[in-house]
Amino acid sequence: MSILVFGKTGQVACELQHLHPEFTYFSREEADLLNPDVCAEAILAAKPSAVINAAAYTAVDRAEDEESLAYTINAEAPAAMAQACANLGIPFVHISTDYVFDGSGEMSRSPDAPTAPINAYGRTKLAGEEAIRSSGALHAILRTSWVFSAHGNNFVKTMLRLSETRDALNIVTDQIGGPTPASAIAAACITIAQNLDESGTFHISGAPSVSWADFAREIFAKAERSVTVTDIPTKDYPTPAARPLNSRLDCASLLSDFGVKQPQWKDELAKVISELT
Repeated sequence: MSILVFGKTGQVACELQHLHPEFTYFSREEADLLNPDVCAEAILAAKPSAVINAAAYTAVDRAEDEESLAYTINAEAPAAMAQACANLGIPFVHISTDYVFDGSGEMSRSPDAPTAPINAYGRTKLAGEEAIRSSGALHAILRTSWVFSAHGNNFVKTMLRLSETRDALNIVTDQIGGPTPASAIAAACITIAQNLDESGTFHISGAPSVSWADFAREIFAKAERSVTVTDIPTKDYPTPAARPLNSRLDCASLLSDFGVKQPQWKDELAKVISELT
């Protein structure tokens, strides 16, 4: 199966390359998402058997001032990709985010739960989802949360870096979600691309759910770093973009439709830390 992947240096794209180096990977230089027409033309020229979009604008705080830029990358580019896939009659797998929800309550969100993003990043990702659904392409939208790996920028790498110079940190405790290994997302994307016969939206998120503070404690424990974590509420750690308090995702349909189990993040965390330290 010839699969074309947008994104070459991001966390999921790096894991995809590890699993399937024979796939075609487009970097920004080869297909800049700021030019959606170029992305569509690249698909039509390559004529792959499926497309995975692992590229996105993910600077959540900066998006508050750059929403137009984020919209082009997160909504207009995926829309153009999906339309090209519709023209070729091939599956399109697109990675989205828990930030399309408002983060209220304590229940896990199902894929068909009402969306209500509370920041610019979430709005642009939701717009991308809606455009894909309207394209007519055979598609799978795969929402995820709290992605981590040995690549790119993520919470695990930030905590390890801070632990080199700090022995105490204040970490938010009232935001709850599932840390998700990028390797699990990559494997799920491949399984979906190879078996998709009906369009839908799915969730992949690590289990068990945890707060950022407890996630940090687990990172330090596995890395054998002596860092004291003090729990603080979100209101004591203001950021330009509001964050959802509840990022729990219901992943049942990914298991029932594709046989993909919810990843256990603690197992993968140990591997990532071993790779980084």
